[in-house]
Amino acid sequence: MGDLKNNTGLKVALGIALVLFLATGFYAMNLYRESKSTEKELTVEKELVMKDLNAMAKQYDEAIGENEITNRDLIEARERIQGLIDSLRISETNVKSLWRYKARYKSLQKEMDILLAQNDSLKIENSYLATSLDSTRIKLEERTIFTDSLLVQNTALAEVVENASILNTVDLKGFGVIERTSGKLIPTERARRADKIRVCFTVAKNTLVEAGDQELFVQVIDPKNNIIGSNDQVVFGDKTLDYSVVSKFNYENKNLNICEFIASNQNSKFESGRYIINVFNKKNLISTSEFSLK
Repeated sequence: MGDLKNNTGLKVALGIALVLFLATGFYAMNLYRESKSTEKELTVEKELVMKDLNAMAKQYDEAIGENEITNRDLIEARERIQGLIDSLRISETNVKSLWRYKARYKSLQKEMDILLAQNDSLKIENSYLATSLDSTRIKLEERTIFTDSLLVQNTALAEVVENASILNTVDLKGFGVIERTSGKLIPTERARRADKIRVCFTVAKNTLVEAGDQELFVQVIDPKNNIIGSNDQVVFGDKTLDYSVVSKFNYENKNLNICEFIASNQNSKFESGRYIINVFNKKNLISTSEFSLK
């Protein structure tokens, strides 16, 4: 009788153990399937982000290829995208990592929209300027065949040409930058963090101006109405001009992108508020813009 009870108990125990074993195996199999499914989904998402980044890089390549003189901002943005692509290619495929790359992609997308819009605007302005100057040149050539009776009109036209035969700038902008020891520059809107002011502009093509060494005077006025930078003076006849920096360059009868850096006076911190930028060709104001530091 005792053996019968023992055998029955043993069978029950074995049955319970078998059920637990099967349940554990079923649970483990489900976890494995879910893990594989999640891994597959993350891999697909990673490929989509990689595809988006490559498409963005292609847009930059096309914009850079269209420029006669490549915009440095476009090149730097393209390099940032390539760095992200290389990092994503070797990164771990997990939710946290993928979320971080998606967030970075969205940030770069916003930056690209702004840079490409500025690039398109610059192309339109340059195209308009080139057309306007070509039209002026044609009119001047036609004037040379006029008779002596039009001498007074030719004299007036010569004065117009003299006024048109100066360099002009477009897309003038300024902003604060943090200067790393490696030489890398990081834009900032914080006055206390800025190491220098970066002023960039494009010298527009002008067929009426001879190629060679040229110079423009950049003037930056801080929120307290002080001229920062070297704050030197130059005299043109009866006019004295205070400037922050002299921008010297070699003009080759084509558009030229230029950036200059301006330090604060006596190496102090920059003031918070509105800054005004003026660019002069000798005594003539040819471009003005403004920006703010917080």
